[in-house]
Amino acid sequence: MALLDDILQFNRKFVEERRFEPYQTSKFPDKKMVIFTCMDTRLVELLPKAMNLRNGDVKIVKNAGATLTHPFDSTMRSILVAIYELGAEEVAVIGHHRCGMAGLNPEATIGKMKERGVAEEVLDTLEHSGLSVAQWLEGFQSVEENVRNSVETIRRHPLLPEGVPVHGLVIDPDTGKLDLVVRGQA
Repeated sequence: MALLDDILQFNRKFVEERRFEPYQTSKFPDKKMVIFTCMDTRLVELLPKAMNLRNGDVKIVKNAGATLTHPFDSTMRSILVAIYELGAEEVAVIGHHRCGMAGLNPEATIGKMKERGVAEEVLDTLEHSGLSVAQWLEGFQSVEENVRNSVETIRRHPLLPEGVPVHGLVIDPDTGKLDLVVRGQA
């Protein structure tokens, strides 16, 4: 709890000193783009800097690996809300080299779950309910292929309006260099 207490203490001072003012913006992305990327800590500040983005320029949606697991998951819902409700006109899927989801070993992760108290019965119940936990945790082998798959899932979505370009890129988490994988067409 020490970390939470440190955060709350800092936050009180942050608000009292009005240090939030430089970050004030509207909920609408100025550059009219929604970015779907990985939750990797190396990208938190690097990705916006490498793309010349400031607070308020884009909507950013994150998950492990920048992977769409289902066309109607919460990530896709967020992308559609950004387009229909918040004025985004383009989508960029951005994966990164040396991603933790590349080659993720689901069995090892399940082992860690068990070590931390998830009962075998819970895993069995999920399996019998139709959820293969191992398949759900499956990573990918190629970041470029994963980006292409996410781009195609978005592009083919029945609720995506016509004319929204969906781009795919890969960023180097050490240098910020962006490589174009898919150039979306309007």
